[in-house]
Amino acid sequence: MSTLLAHGPSNLLEGRWVPLPGDAITSRNPTRPVEIVWQGSPDPAHADEAVAAARRALPAWAALPAERRFAALRRFRDLCKARAADMARLITDETGKALWDARAEADLLAAKVDITLDASEHGGLRRVSGFEIPLSASRTGRTWFRPHGVMVVLGPFNFPAHLPNGHIIPALALGNTVVFKPSDKAPAVGQTLAAWLAEALDAEGAPPGVVNLVHGGASVASRLVANPDIDGVLFTGSWPVGRRILEASLDWPGRVLALEMGGNAPAVVLPDADLRQAAIEVARSAFVSTGQRCTCTRRLVVHSAVAERFVRTIVAMASGLRVGDPLADPQPFMGPIISAEARAAVLAAQDRFAAGGAEVRLPARALESPTGGHFLSPGIVRVDRFTLSEDGPGADVEVFGPLLRYVVVDSVDEAIAQANATRFGLAASIFTKDAGVIDRFLAEARAGCVNVNTGTAGASSKLPFGGIGLSGNHRPAGAFSLDYCAYPVAGMIESGAAAPLPIGMTFEESFLE
Repeated sequence: MSTLLAHGPSNLLEGRWVPLPGDAITSRNPTRPVEIVWQGSPDPAHADEAVAAARRALPAWAALPAERRFAALRRFRDLCKARAADMARLITDETGKALWDARAEADLLAAKVDITLDASEHGGLRRVSGFEIPLSASRTGRTWFRPHGVMVVLGPFNFPAHLPNGHIIPALALGNTVVFKPSDKAPAVGQTLAAWLAEALDAEGAPPGVVNLVHGGASVASRLVANPDIDGVLFTGSWPVGRRILEASLDWPGRVLALEMGGNAPAVVLPDADLRQAAIEVARSAFVSTGQRCTCTRRLVVHSAVAERFVRTIVAMASGLRVGDPLADPQPFMGPIISAEARAAVLAAQDRFAAGGAEVRLPARALESPTGGHFLSPGIVRVDRFTLSEDGPGADVEVFGPLLRYVVVDSVDEAIAQANATRFGLAASIFTKDAGVIDRFLAEARAGCVNVNTGTAGASSKLPFGGIGLSGNHRPAGAFSLDYCAYPVAGMIESGAAAPLPIGMTFEESFLE
């Protein structure tokens, strides 16, 4: 078990750490699978207890002055800064992410607090701040914002600290309480995040139950979502799971759902592009984090005038990527994939594409390791066309690993059509110097994050982050996460003593006698 855990495997219920003995869930180090990072047996009944605890804490937490809540979040920020190295190591141990990559994630925790509490012109707080306007000589219009209530946060394994933190911090800032279920593939990171939040909240005198932690798999997540006493679900994961959340919430139309559900991101490379820049960014975005980012470039659309030269370059770069122990010196670009099952899924997808007639330019391979780690080399596959079908080499499926497919096109029209040949819509990039083409791509690319001459992976937390289609439901996170954590209330405040009589109505003072 990881020595970085402040508590043994436990749930956090109304300020109490409740141990979870057993081995129903076992998190292993993907680099050295014999090493157990976290192990315990969740109790499904704790899901209901956590929601009840969050509900009890809600009135007192929401009633606190905003600055009191903000002070707790700033204390959490300071803890994250002081302990970033510990969090990075835990992320590496539990997910296999290269240490440099894990440290970048750990550093985002503190940064999220500052971005959330930014009250400047472009800060999100301005969009959820109340205001008043005169409606008449004696009547004032007022708008203020209320928290939704109890928010369930369902975290992913690929960014097990940053992505749930991106939901939790704005939810708490605006007065909501939280029930957090981390991924069952990264429970140790999730538990540590909750422990640091609880420590900061306790130090600032917050009521117990503001943040609750419940471990578990799909059954626990389903139980949380089915609870009628929750007011929101903030989720990062796959489209099939997001679909089940939507279905389970049909009877609660007032429940806010913020769903980020993956992607099948394209990168377009045109003949006038800076090919060196394009090659570096496409290779980085395709294979960073072992291809386990929702914004990874899955599909390359390259113009025939430069296709062979560019693809040869990408193949050479991918072949030269350092893959190995995340803690090695010098550090690798890629560590292992999360599990043996995930590695098998990538290789199976490559085999399906090849069986359908695709050309495997660089085969992804399972790499031998003395530690038994789940290492995988990058793969590159040429297909004839990308399609909206779920079958065939150009199928519109998200392969969550280091496998890049590409097509060759002969025009800008064809390039944009192929980039948009997906039901997903999280990220897209184009590489060109043509200002007219850039403007057209910015207008026509069907994605929530559209980049020019930089890769699809590596979004800025200072901007909105979210997708369309199967990638999201128009609830962007990032700098816009505050927007789905509170709702506006409108009021008219009358200060006059003589309300005007509508046409057709009479009033006599004697009516009051």
